[in-house]
Amino acid sequence: MGSTVLSLRIDGELLDRLRSHAAKRGMSVQDYVARTLIREDFDERFKTAVDETEKFYGPEGTEGAEAGQEPRTASAPPLDHVRPSAGIA
Repeated sequence: MGSTVLSLRIDGELLDRLRSHAAKRGMSVQDYVARTLIREDFDERFKTAVDETEKFYGPEGTEGAEAGQEPRTASAPPLDHVRPSAGIA
């Protein structure tokens, strides 16, 4: 995979904050910004995958409703499997 140049015009105060955050991690500003963008992209793709999974299986808390059973409530015991959205707010 090749690389491409991305040029940004940012406020001096923001650049100072970016320098500070990058220095705390022993990184250059360019590396810090690139890693932040990569992390944000991963989070967004993961959230999309969770949403698509919930569309397929139904929203959390409706297990069993398709079979004519009552939907689960907050006081119901947990199911035997872990939902793909576990830990995602």
